[in-house]
Amino acid sequence: QVQVVESGGGLVQPGGSLTLSCAASGTTFRIRTMGWHRQVPGKERELVAIKSNDGSTNYADSVKGRFTISRDNAKNEVYLQMNSLKPEDTAVYYCNVGFIVGNYWGQGTQVTVSS
Repeated sequence: QVQVVESGGGLVQPGGSLTLSCAASGTTFRIRTMGWHRQVPGKERELVAIKSNDGSTNYADSVKGRFTISRDNAKNEVYLQMNSLKPEDTAVYYCNVGFIVGNYWGQGTQVTVSS
């Protein structure tokens, strides 16, 4: 079993920055990917950024150049540095931990970008 816990959400003004953190615990020795998705009411959950064990990353076009994903493999943690935030970045952000078979989600953390 794997537990996934996010932290770091909150309210920020447009143009501001925020860092999300996610920690995985439990049976984590075969983690392959760690990443972030987001969801707004009435829409499907979408990929924001993901980082694989080989160091490769993938970002949604809407966040390229503004968001940076990083991992601490020794701690089984993943981070999302979000800069130049826009109102359209407002969403619940979910951490996802991927294995060869299956994946686990955190409970989500709200990010609100508003003046």
